Amino acid sequence: QVQLVESGGGSVQAGGSLRLSCTYFGYTDSGNLGWFRQAPGKEREGVASTWISYGDTIYADSVKGRFTISRDSAKNTVYLQMNSLKPEDTAMYYCAASRAGYDTSHALRFSVYDYWGQGTQVTVSS
Repeated sequence: QVQLVESGGGSVQAGGSLRLSCTYFGYTDSGNLGWFRQAPGKEREGVASTWISYGDTIYADSVKGRFTISRDSAKNTVYLQMNSLKPEDTAMYYCAASRAGYDTSHALRFSVYDYWGQGTQVTVSS
């Protein structure tokens, strides 16, 4: 009965910013919380992940320096701050949670995540 709910998507011009939120319900494990994205016809791509137990973060090379993942444990919410957006960032963005924590070689792989939100659309135009 774990539920993840994303919000904050929308349309923005290239160079702009968006902040995505993901509130999780019924999640009591201490694994990873991550953000993924998927464009039509393309494979789901890991964007960022954070370890609940340690607070460390990892990013895909394509977004490093532009995106920041953070968590507010009191609100049961994980965020993705997206700056300097590019048209290639256009995708459906999903948040996800895993039951267990994973090392850096797995933290951005969608196959290790157990719970998923329904997604929020991000469209970047130029």
